[in-house]
This record gives sequence, C-alpha cells and structure tokens, in this order.
Amino acid sequence: MTENVNLTAKDQAQVLVRLFKYTVPYKGIIALAFFTLTLSTIASMLTPYMVKIFIDDYLTPRHFPQQSMIWLVVIFISIQVIGALTMYLSQYLFQYLAFKVIQQLRIDAFNKLGKLGMSYFDKVPGGSIVSRLTNDTETIVDMIVGVFSTFVIAFFMMISSYIMMFILDVKLALIALVFLPIIIIMLAIYRKYSAVLFAKSRQRLSDLNTKLAESIEGMKIIQAFNQEKRLNKEFNDINDEHYQYMLKTVKLDSLLLRPAISAISVFATVMILGYFGIISFTTGITAGVVFAFVQYMERFFEPINQVSQNLNILQQALVSASRVFTLIDDRTYEPKQHPILNHGIQEGKIEFKNVSFSYDGETDVLKNINFTVNPGEMVALVGHTGSGKSSIINLFMRFYEFNRGAIEIDGYSIKTIPKEELKQKIGLVLQDAFVFYGTVESNIKLYHPTMTFEQVKAAAEFVHANHFIEKLPGQYQHKVIEKGSAFSSGERQLLAFARTIATNPRILILDEATANIDSETEEQIQQSLDTMRQGRTTLAIAHRLSTIQDADKILVLNHGRIVEQGTHETLIQQNGIYRNMYLLQNG
Repeated sequence: MTENVNLTAKDQAQVLVRLFKYTVPYKGIIALAFFTLTLSTIASMLTPYMVKIFIDDYLTPRHFPQQSMIWLVVIFISIQVIGALTMYLSQYLFQYLAFKVIQQLRIDAFNKLGKLGMSYFDKVPGGSIVSRLTNDTETIVDMIVGVFSTFVIAFFMMISSYIMMFILDVKLALIALVFLPIIIIMLAIYRKYSAVLFAKSRQRLSDLNTKLAESIEGMKIIQAFNQEKRLNKEFNDINDEHYQYMLKTVKLDSLLLRPAISAISVFATVMILGYFGIISFTTGITAGVVFAFVQYMERFFEPINQVSQNLNILQQALVSASRVFTLIDDRTYEPKQHPILNHGIQEGKIEFKNVSFSYDGETDVLKNINFTVNPGEMVALVGHTGSGKSSIINLFMRFYEFNRGAIEIDGYSIKTIPKEELKQKIGLVLQDAFVFYGTVESNIKLYHPTMTFEQVKAAAEFVHANHFIEKLPGQYQHKVIEKGSAFSSGERQLLAFARTIATNPRILILDEATANIDSETEEQIQQSLDTMRQGRTTLAIAHRLSTIQDADKILVLNHGRIVEQGTHETLIQQNGIYRNMYLLQNG
C-alpha cells in the first residue's frame, strides 16, 4: 500500500506541533533541560572571553601576578566543569524526554490497532504496520535527542555569540548578520527537495519490511515451489530503490549542508581577519579581541552547521511521524455498537433478514440472505470457495459493518447488544487456530481475570485436549513458542476448542473447525463437539460434509445467495449442488 507522504511545509509544521504536544506532560523536565542548557551555553560563551582577558591583560604585557593568575585559572576551570556537567545533564534530560514521548506514541499507535476494523488489515500489509511502530518511532527518537536539542543549543549559541560580537565590535557584528539570509535560503531549498527523497526512502523501507515479513511467513511455500530466485529479485529491486533514494539524499546533503555552510563560515572568517588587519594600521586592536571575535564567529556558524547536518534527521523524522499519525488518525474502525443495556443474549436465537453486503462497496458478496437458527439448533453453511460462507460469519462476529438488512439475536439487532456481551456469549473456532506465545494454560485462559485453573483443565478434558497436554513437559505450564510451531495442526485446533469452551458461550461459531484435524483426531473430538452443541445455538461452516450430516438445517450458498436448504437427507434427494458435493467427497 503506497502512501502519499510528500509533506508540504504546512504539513511538516502540523506534524511538529503535534509531536510537541506529547511533551506537555513533562514541562518540569523541559524547564530543567532548558535551564541546564542555558548554563552550558553561558559557560561556552565565557571561555573565549576568559582567554581574551588572559591574552590582553597578562600575556601581551608579560605581567603575571600570582594571586590574579590563580583566580583566573580557578574561574576558568570552574566554568569548564560547570559547562561539562550541565551539558551532560541537558543531554540526559532530552534523551529521557524522547523515550517518554516515543513510549506514549507507541502505546497510542498499538491501542489504535485494536480498535481498527478488519478492512484496515485487508488493505495495509503487516510489515508496514510493524515498520511504523519500530523503525519510524526510532527515527523520531533521533529527532528529539539529536535535532531538538541541537536546535535549542544552536539558538542559544547563536544569540549569545552575536551578543558577545556586538560587545566586541558593533560594525563587524552587523556585517556578520548579512550571511544569515543566505544560509536561510540554502536551508529552505534543502528542505524542499529532501522532503520528497526522504518520503520515498521511508516508503521503500516499509516495503522492505513488508516483503521480509511475507517471505518469513511463507518460507515453506517459497521453498516448496522453488520461488527463492523470484523473491530474491523482488527483494533486491526494492532494496536497490531504497539505496538509490538514500544515495540521492547523501548527494543533496553533500551539496547544501556542511560543505556550503562551512565555505560561508571560512569566507566570513577571512573577511573578519582582513578587516582587523586593515584597521590595525590606523586603530589599536588587541590580539585578545581578534582571538575572541574569531571564536565567537565560529560559535555563530558552528550551530548552523550542526543544525544543517541534523536537517536530514528532521526530515526523516517528520515523514516517520506522519506515517505513525496516519495510523493513529485512521478512521477504519471496527463496527460501532449502539448498546441498549437490557439487550443481552439469553436463548441464542439467530436471524438474518435480507442481509446484503459488499467489501469494496461495488460487488455484493452476500445477496438477500435470510435464515433463522433457533435456540439449541445447529445450522451448517456449505458451498464452493467464494460462495459467501465466511462473509456471513464475519458480519455475525461484527468484524465488518453492514448497512443493508438486519441480523438479530433473541429479537434484538446485533448492533444494539453491548460488545462485551457479544464477546462473552459467542464462541468462535477458526480453521487456522492461532496459538500465542506463553503457556498452554494462558492460551486456554487467554488471561481471563476470573477463570480458575480447574476451569481451564475441565475445558481441556471436555475436548480431549488433556491427552496430549498431560504428556508435555510441565503439562499446562508447558512453554508455547511463537504460533505454537511445535504442536501439530490438530493439537493447535484442540487448544482452540478448549479456549472456546472455557468461556461457556451461548452461541458457537465453527469456521471449518475440523478442516486441519486428521481423521483419528476428528473422531476423538466429534463426540465432544456433539456435547458442546447441546443446549447451544451453533452456526458452522464445513467443507467436510460428514461432520454436519446431523445438522438441523444445512444452507447451501452459491455466489452470495442461499440456493438450497434443508436436512442432509432432503438435500441428498434433490439433484442439486449439495448432492454433487457429497458425491464428489465420497468418490
């Protein structure tokens, strides 16, 4: 998913202001950082003046009174120590501030992910999301620590240096001011062209993360289908584009940043020395004044140099921050409930009334769906791939919003039932069981605050998952690695069954729940499934027709419509889609 991240000057200013709002809770830290920075700057400004005093009052006249020299050395060393300590403290405080800001920014972004609807994740690759919460936020840290503190130091240094230059020579200080508009124009040109390059560079970095995540996730398929060369080429192409954009930014930096400003600084220094050389023939000028003025000129231009060097970090950080804020501002929310407090799920009666739905707003994947599942009944959904089975489940689970037709539970619109009630009373088992990093117990319990170990164990025994769990080292405390890779598909599915039963749902949703389970395991849990369904309303998607032959009603979907419905026996007697599917599965 390619984004428009070519930020205008106005966009950059808005992003910067929004970032600064994250610093508001840390006013005390900022005030202390500015105070220590002020002390550090004063110490830096006093150093050349102390050297001037030494040159003009002691070195040139060769007059070295012991007591005065001791005081001069003590004051000079004290200034250096105070400058070093305050600089250290200010840098530490800016670093602390940066980590606090990014910590909150990541929390806000991650919390937003939990509120976004499934349609957002349909459009945005997982690698791009990971890139925003890791790489992009790290770039913002660099900006706050390096750029913000550098800009503040530069401001203090430039103002104080200019004040000291005015004290030494008003005319030369005014002449030095002429160079400032030239530098500002150069930095404005740099900002204009670098913003585009950095935006494209960050996008390519996001594409790299996406491609990398996709390759790792699908490594078995890549190797099985001998796709290594193709993936290598695609990765190398994206990597090369990222390299080219970064190379262009380096060229731009090399032209408009430090070399150009250093050249202006050298020219200004030469001009000042020439000026002092000319006026020395008519006016007395001390060596200390010349030394101090040159030092202050360097301190005037060096912060500008540092700022220009950090402009590339600033540009990258603003683009990165914009990408993070784009995620935080996204309005692709999960369907919103309009809860009515007394609308709870008691019996579990499900009704679909003239429901039509489209993912893209153009092509309907569901067309006038009507059916009823009475309390305690099991209704199965069957049909070829793309017929709309999963879309019915997606709408019922409130993963996607619908605006045509109505879905009701116990006579209440599903949109008016509180979200917590839906999640507590509806149990879902998917075809691909997802297992979290942690323990077997935590995967069944899912950190439910009131669920006891006895309930976890009872749920596992109920679906016969206890047979393989009790053989594991540590049993229910056995460590589960990422995605449960050490478990078989059947074992992961059994954990998913136990997880669902542990919450004692009123309505059971089975989305091809036995598709990844071998015949022996299926036979073991089929009896448990029958027990699970007793007293519960069950809506099941099935490819294996043998698992739903005892369903109270079977709905056959084709191109988003219900084209057949009835029991297994009645559908077999019809010469339709269900009968053909059944005959194909049974040879």
